[in-house]
Amino acid sequence: MKHNNSKTSMHTVHIKHSFKDKLFQFWAIAVIALIAVICVVPFIFILSGSFSSESAIAVNGFSLLPQDFTLNAYKTVLRFGNKIPRAYLVTIFITIMGTSLGMLTTSMSGFVLSRQDFKYRNTAAFFIYFTTLFSAGMIPAYLVNVNILHLNNNILVLILPSIMNPFNIFLFRNFLKSIPDALMESARIDGAGDFTVYWRVMMPLAKPAIATIGLFLALGYWNEWYRCNLYIKDQNMYTLQYLLYNMLQNVEKMFSEQGLSTPGIQLPSQTMKLATAMLATGPVLIFYPFVQKYFTGGLIVGGVKG
Repeated sequence: MKHNNSKTSMHTVHIKHSFKDKLFQFWAIAVIALIAVICVVPFIFILSGSFSSESAIAVNGFSLLPQDFTLNAYKTVLRFGNKIPRAYLVTIFITIMGTSLGMLTTSMSGFVLSRQDFKYRNTAAFFIYFTTLFSAGMIPAYLVNVNILHLNNNILVLILPSIMNPFNIFLFRNFLKSIPDALMESARIDGAGDFTVYWRVMMPLAKPAIATIGLFLALGYWNEWYRCNLYIKDQNMYTLQYLLYNMLQNVEKMFSEQGLSTPGIQLPSQTMKLATAMLATGPVLIFYPFVQKYFTGGLIVGGVKG
């Protein structure tokens, strides 16, 4: 009897694929590979260009490999005192705080809207959805932030306006609606309150949605420069993106202020742009692989769960 069971367990099922299936798989892989190359090649150009000399790029253009390898572009960018380290700290601070607060408010809102026993969930969802159709615009937002909330030249203006996003709320709600209600009912039978159900039951099951929305929020805060341009006047509170933007717009002026401008010597303006791009995107490239497995699951939010 054991011998027969071992034979059965070793038996494998072979699925035969037709020629059309194999052809489709081949073209699907080829298209995905082509898209991947299209996405990666520009980044390689930026990376190699940031390690190339200004004269080599001026003569030969950009290439996949560094030409006349040098670190002058990075040395030049990092020569501007402590501006870039301070801007990194500001950007890291608003990214961590904004993402944390955004995830807390978004997950709580999505949890409430997913509750079947919340009588006014459809009304609340309508008012949230309504904001995606009509926007007051830049001028009313500026007046509210400056004249009413008094957030002008305040680091909170870089955090608070982006905390809640209707799309993220509905994304999180749809994910929670796919979780069986029996889990919530079982927790209530065991004496769990609303916050306990939210924190101890639903949140551990919502890791794909948390990672997806958290990545959206983190990228938004990391790339923040527009509000910094409108509201922040103190250079000590400049975000990394806005500081690099200013550096690239006023590269000649900043070189002269730092005493780096020398007559007859070509300034590394092109390679400096590439170096600043690498400094801005590098941390994101390091962070993304850690959430990729959850991000893939979050993209199918609302799908059928097994």
